[in-house]
Amino acid sequence: MSNFRTIDRQTGFLLPPSVDEWLREEHLARFVVEVVDGLDLRSMSGAYRGSGSRSYHPRLLLGVLVYGYATGVFSSRKLERATYDSVAFRFIAANEHPDHDTIATFRRRFLKEIEKLFVVVLQLAREMGVLKMGTIGLDGTKIHANASRHSALSYEHAGKIEAQLKAEVADLMAKAEAADKADIPDGMSIPDELMWSYYELVTDRTPGEIAALKQEVAGGTLHPMDAKMRLAQEVITGFHGDAAARKAADNFQRIFRDRQAPEEAPVKKIPVNGTRKLTALLVELQLVASKNEAIRLIEQGGVEIDGTRVDDARRDMDLSKPAEFLLRAGKKKFLRVVVE
Repeated sequence: MSNFRTIDRQTGFLLPPSVDEWLREEHLARFVVEVVDGLDLRSMSGAYRGSGSRSYHPRLLLGVLVYGYATGVFSSRKLERATYDSVAFRFIAANEHPDHDTIATFRRRFLKEIEKLFVVVLQLAREMGVLKMGTIGLDGTKIHANASRHSALSYEHAGKIEAQLKAEVADLMAKAEAADKADIPDGMSIPDELMWSYYELVTDRTPGEIAALKQEVAGGTLHPMDAKMRLAQEVITGFHGDAAARKAADNFQRIFRDRQAPEEAPVKKIPVNGTRKLTALLVELQLVASKNEAIRLIEQGGVEIDGTRVDDARRDMDLSKPAEFLLRAGKKKFLRVVVE
């Protein structure tokens, strides 16, 4: 007779669970939190306005970035999902879930500061005897120098190590930016393994041509996203023609890769009506769900008017005469507002 443990996913905890109890003491996430908590982040925290809805603390966001990039997670969307799916990320994010726009905006806004602080984290890890932090090697093996292995390194060798770490961090930041630019928004993506079924079912490609594409992707000469872009163009061409396919590809490039406005944004007409707070206007136009969300989005650099970023969440909009302007809220929401 079998003797299995009971599978019980329904019974609640007697006391509220703590992510601190779910992570082993020697886990890298604990090290990242401990080091980041000891850093001076006043230059970052002082850059926030301090009013309106509460923002995520730079210490939390920096911890997510450091741990993510050190373990090979570069996409802001994947970092956001990890705060739900990964115990380590949940621990670092203190059970908060900053969205991908918040994460990407934070990195771009404080890029220089983050690079310097990341190097400090790696230097501290190395001084504590950590030879590898996630995927980042800290033992200086990339430095071709006949240096002493004693704790008191020469000034020249220490400088070479610092230069190596700076180069590593710069490469990580470049990978993060590239990952965000290449990231396909949720809802538009299909799993890589299903892509070939779509090729077989809805395109005119022969089995040999599809096999050749698979080989290119497997060999690294063709990025999966580029293969999906080809698939999308062929599907649109089949149903709507070449012109529609080219237009769709150009629009995707403008919005999601180049972060530009679409050629044809939805239009909303509003009446001439004195002045109005930008936050209230964003809610009225259904670009955000609440004024607090509007304030947070503005503080994170996610709102633009005619391509210029808005920094003041208290901004008044002059709607006293006919006008037209393009509003952007977040990465994907564009609206051409016509005041008449």
